[in-house]
Amino acid sequence: MVLGTSSGAGKSWLATALCRHYARQGLRVAPFKAQNMSNNARVVQGGEIGSAQYFQALAARAEPEVRMNPVLLKPEADTHSQYVLMGRVDPALTALPWRERGERAWPTVRAALHGLIAEHDVVVIEGAGSPAEINLMASDIVNLRVAREANARCLLVTDIDRGGAFAHLYGTWALLPEADRARIRGFVLNKFRGDAALLAPAPEQLQALTGVPTVGVIPMQWRHGLPEEDGVFDDRSNASGAVHTTVAVVAWPRISNLDEFQPLKNVPGVRLQWARSPAELAHLGASDVVVLPGSKSTAADLAWLREQGLDRWVAGHAARGGRVLGVCGGLQVLGEALIDTEGIDGNAPGLGLLPLVTSFARDKTVRRTDARFAALTGPWAALSHVDLSGYEIHHGQTAPHPAMAAAGALANEVLPGLAWQNTAGNVLGLYLHGLFEDPRVLQALFGATVPTLDTVFDRLADALAAHLDAAALDALVAP
Repeated sequence: MVLGTSSGAGKSWLATALCRHYARQGLRVAPFKAQNMSNNARVVQGGEIGSAQYFQALAARAEPEVRMNPVLLKPEADTHSQYVLMGRVDPALTALPWRERGERAWPTVRAALHGLIAEHDVVVIEGAGSPAEINLMASDIVNLRVAREANARCLLVTDIDRGGAFAHLYGTWALLPEADRARIRGFVLNKFRGDAALLAPAPEQLQALTGVPTVGVIPMQWRHGLPEEDGVFDDRSNASGAVHTTVAVVAWPRISNLDEFQPLKNVPGVRLQWARSPAELAHLGASDVVVLPGSKSTAADLAWLREQGLDRWVAGHAARGGRVLGVCGGLQVLGEALIDTEGIDGNAPGLGLLPLVTSFARDKTVRRTDARFAALTGPWAALSHVDLSGYEIHHGQTAPHPAMAAAGALANEVLPGLAWQNTAGNVLGLYLHGLFEDPRVLQALFGATVPTLDTVFDRLADALAAHLDAAALDALVAP
């Protein structure tokens, strides 16, 4: 099990690397995270799971499935989250107070964990946040309770780049119940920059205090290629040579599935940028792309867009011939109106850049989809007749605006029921997530290829083998 001293310490990275490391030894490996809180989700057989466990399964060379992440919490507001149990939204659990949910879900979590253990040689478990959150220990179903249930051998990882790493490790260890301290088999210092010799004598002093060795010092892994689990990742320019295209993603408050844009970080000549104000977009030209991404609360994010003045900027960019892309919630925002008779998301007028209207349905569409673009025009013409694979996660159902269609204002439907383009050809909206994860799309749009996920996973495992004690890695899975 991989525990962390905080969110962002590197649990997901380390768990993914461990999955590939043990899979390369010929072991049957599965990932597991009892409860993930994220609006980054992927579609698997039976529903949706957190993106981190999806990629960990691929790293493990296993088929992703809902047991690998039995509980997914999808934040909809600062104090409210949608509760997804075994891949499907559970309205009853969603309505319960926070501390009552875990106990109700625990039998399902426990069954999923033991099912994976019974069918695999190794289960790599990821914790959440920190196991030493003493205000949450009594209702915890993702850290210590899982470690005890699985009798897991644990690594504790910390982000040394933030400073205070040894205090974080010692403080976390000290706040654990004594029996759980014994589960910690090694400390890992992640995101290290500098001369490793300068760490001495701290690892030795820490081991004298705790009895736990520091088994690895992992250097900072810039551009490792693994999609980020939490938050908006940095937009440090990565383009080799001159930047010919900027893809600016509007980072609204309830952004979802932001990890699908990660491959753009690896496309030569393309700069991926995150934007929260018109000033951050002022440098864009007509050849650049503004993306309205997915949203867990489309009407609320649309209201935020207007508060920032970004609605006017996006409309102006489109009027100047600039490229605009809406994905899922972004597609809905590009239309004329959001209609919500079910109390799912909210009613609102859209940006009016596509003659479409979206109605929110109580049932959620969750599925993987293979499709082929029809003929496109204008700046998106390169996508004409390109095959792609992606996934849908949405409540809204979008169709042509009846009155506008009757008056002759029709969008170009380039994927049946899934994607539309304006008459000028520069505004494109689609429901399918994963556009930039498909190598066929990247080749068509940018003439570029990026490292495959398999290559990314192997690089993670190589880094792990180079910087973690080999005997410690073997001991974690010894009989």
